Amino acid sequence: MREKIHPDYVEATVHCSCGNTFKTRSTKSELHVELCDLCHPFYTGQQKFVDTGGRVQRFGDKFGSAAEDVLARENAQKQARQKAHEESLAASRAAREKRERDAADAAEKAAARAPKAEAPAPVAPVTEAPVEEAPQEPTVAPEETKDSAE
Repeated sequence: MREKIHPDYVEATVHCSCGNTFKTRSTKSELHVELCDLCHPFYTGQQKFVDTGGRVQRFGDKFGSAAEDVLARENAQKQARQKAHEESLAASRAAREKRERDAADAAEKAAARAPKAEAPAPVAPVTEAPVEEAPQEPTVAPEETKDSAE
């Protein structure tokens, strides 16, 4: 190792907030910690409130309502999109009805402008002449003869 670039590694005394003290090695001679193996909930199996100075409360005050604000903002955007969709549907319905009315009016005007044709002469009903069937020749079954079998 190069000399004079590394900090001194000395014996350190660690003081926990629960009152426990133990010795270890560190670059500092004294350390103060909030939790140790004797008071940590993981090792003791007990829940212990560790909030010092109201940190959790301050965090909740600062960011806790942010989730509610985001949810309210998303709901407002969803309602705005739904309203816009409903308005576009209503506008398309109105446009379609207007096109249909215009087409009906145009058809009525075209029918009014068209010259009136005379009523066609009545057509006599077509009757078909009876068809005579041609007489059928009787069919004769071939007779079996002994001569043809030989």
